[in-house]
Amino acid sequence: MSRILIVEDEPDIALGLEDDLKVEGHQVEVVRDGVSACLRGREPAWDLILLDVMLPGKDGFDVCRELRRGGVHTPIILLTAKAQEAEKVLGLELGADDYVTKPFSPRELRARIKAVLRRLPSGGQEIYRFGEVEVDFARAEVRRNGHAVEVTPIEFKLLALFIARRGRVLSREQLLDTAWDRGTHVTDRAVDAHIVNLRKKIEPRPAEPVYLLTVRGLGYRFDG
Repeated sequence: MSRILIVEDEPDIALGLEDDLKVEGHQVEVVRDGVSACLRGREPAWDLILLDVMLPGKDGFDVCRELRRGGVHTPIILLTAKAQEAEKVLGLELGADDYVTKPFSPRELRARIKAVLRRLPSGGQEIYRFGEVEVDFARAEVRRNGHAVEVTPIEFKLLALFIARRGRVLSREQLLDTAWDRGTHVTDRAVDAHIVNLRKKIEPRPAEPVYLLTVRGLGYRFDG
């Protein structure tokens, strides 16, 4: 059973989504404006956020941007009537995991939800393991061979983001938006330096990484 936050201001659509997802066995709550979405979306209870783009208060793009910059890694599927390619690209660049254009069939949305939830570490569990490393999200700790590894808050945010989106290439801009506070001036070289340090703590041979890989010209990808 997954916990899904629906952010939708149109009552009929919100009710339809809520009923359909409850039938599928999910726990569901609904909020109807962007300000509430920013507050509720920060709670660690959610496995997925269904986020409408056209919202009162703040639109879905602003909500997505604010959550990602606040270190929230919960998967987000954007729901919108806008079908232009530029709008889709913007949503994905802001950190959304998928994008569904209205009107959509319940069957399509269920398939998209299942696909996104499958990317979660072991169904959203609090501890994620790869190689000799385990990441304890509840305690914000990293352990290697059972021993605590000292990581900085930025390194932990980066690692959590990589795990949440494992298998996907993340640009330096996406990493900057997530791991550093808004308004902080950080260069691409600073991102690269943190990646180097993180590799020293999680890779068997940091000079020959097998988990945190460089994708030339694009960014980094985590294959743990």
